[in-house]
Amino acid sequence: MTDIAAIMKSAPVIPVLVVDDVAQARPLAEALVNGGLRVLEVTMRTPAALEVIKAMSEIEGAIVGAGTVTNPAELDQAIAAGSEFIVSPGLTENLGKAAISAGIPFLPGTANAGDIMRGLDLGLTHFKFFPATAAGGIPALKALAAPFGQVKFCPTGGISAETASDWLAIEPVLCVGGSWIAPRGTSDYVGVSETAKKAAGLAV
Repeated sequence: MTDIAAIMKSAPVIPVLVVDDVAQARPLAEALVNGGLRVLEVTMRTPAALEVIKAMSEIEGAIVGAGTVTNPAELDQAIAAGSEFIVSPGLTENLGKAAISAGIPFLPGTANAGDIMRGLDLGLTHFKFFPATAAGGIPALKALAAPFGQVKFCPTGGISAETASDWLAIEPVLCVGGSWIAPRGTSDYVGVSETAKKAAGLAV
């Protein structure tokens, strides 16, 4: 899959995963995919992240990407580990150009109009709205999206099972990112799969 829009439309929720132990990678990915969430964002916040990406990429049906990518060096590491897409907390020209040059689907973080305009200048039209709740929540995103009719979003940050459907009801929102699907350190893979099923059933 080479298109960020297609990845974002694969499921209403992208699990944002912080995994410390590579031994959890395969069972966690299997639980999420079995629950109907194929797109998995592994954050680059732990020493195990690159190995986790490699292990999860071996699970049939999983579309594994790297999150919290902040510079071109991390981008290269993530791609080498098997990442199929890249998510960043913000957008710099250096990182944006590197991602575009690499030809990998890229979802950069934006929180204001300047961020979006910088992305549009690079030819990007799909963005993460981050940190979604702290940046003003649904009213902020609606106001921010209004001048940019061509732009689509994946709000991430502070979104819960209770609020996800409210975000998904916003027209330019294709999906949301959420850490509630698989909390850090969990080994309750049956519970993760059940939570994933509920999330996969949310209407977009």
